[in-house]
Amino acid sequence: MAGLFIGLMSGTSMDGIDAALVDFSSRQPAILATHNHRYPAALHQQLEDVLKLENPLDTDLTMINTAVGEVFSAAANELLTRAGITAEQVTAIGSHGQTIRHEPDAATPYSLQIGNPNVIARNTSMDVVADFRRADIDAGGQGAPLVPAFHQAVFADDSEDRVILNIGGIANITILTPGNNTAISGFDTGPGNTLMDNWAQTHLQTRMDNNGDWAAAGQVEIELLEQMLTDAYFQTVPPKSTGREYFNSDWLSRYITDCRATANTIQATLCELTARTVATAIQTHAGNTKRLLVCGGGVHNVQLMKRLAASLPGVMIDTTAACGIHPDWVEAAAFAWLAKQRVEGKPGNIPAVTGANQAVQLGRLVRKQPETAV
Repeated sequence: MAGLFIGLMSGTSMDGIDAALVDFSSRQPAILATHNHRYPAALHQQLEDVLKLENPLDTDLTMINTAVGEVFSAAANELLTRAGITAEQVTAIGSHGQTIRHEPDAATPYSLQIGNPNVIARNTSMDVVADFRRADIDAGGQGAPLVPAFHQAVFADDSEDRVILNIGGIANITILTPGNNTAISGFDTGPGNTLMDNWAQTHLQTRMDNNGDWAAAGQVEIELLEQMLTDAYFQTVPPKSTGREYFNSDWLSRYITDCRATANTIQATLCELTARTVATAIQTHAGNTKRLLVCGGGVHNVQLMKRLAASLPGVMIDTTAACGIHPDWVEAAAFAWLAKQRVEGKPGNIPAVTGANQAVQLGRLVRKQPETAV
């Protein structure tokens, strides 16, 4: 079974590792098997603590780097078991790792992901491509978003202006004009699920606002929404990218300290914030969009999808399933594709998206450990 790659992805929501086995032997990638692997509760809490570090580069992360690598390994091995194939049949794993800090605009730009690829290679007996963002940042780019090149390869249409919207913890869009070879663009629009998830965890003691039901039961506080929309990030011209180090509980506190709105009202307003900032980004930078294809965990937030539709009249909204890839597995498939690009010696970034000064190969290739002679 030539052309098999595995993609491992854990996003800013940290709700688990998405693992996808993808067959690239045909023009249209085929996802053969999937698996979602949860972090152990203790490790999840450790990751939350690490995310709060003022400067993670000053902290020894060796132990947690190894621990995350072990869990990523388990995700890949369980995927193989479910698929009924062996490691020898897979060309390589593309492992995004777990983002700890994304600082592309710092004096010394960097993006830090953990999940030791050497551990993954040893535990799975497969080659691993990891550390995808560094080469783009070294070329002057933001190191994000990286999935637009995959979106172009899979979802571009010769006759239709499309936007691909991924709603994870952070939301990002890819703008596809007709034809595979035309210039594309894309960027992080701002918060996706992260602010809503954090607020639900605080007030409902649940991981998320299931289906957006809590938000749907509230009323948007217009004055609060308008204040949030004045944030500098929304006014910044692309290329741009962001993460939980910016859009977090501290960010929200700046706007609600003197606000008397109920917790339910704030959740409704946060839902509207995500929908409005996505819609404004599309209307501003992709005004000819005919179809919006949505992927990521946000597709399951019914209220958010309703608010997106209300904010984008005249745009046909669907999920990426309409084009052959289930919305829950697009990002994992994208990192399988990026691993394929690296193995084949091809660029994986799009300078017009990240702001890099050139197209470069992304990722560090770690070879599987040689078998020990008996």
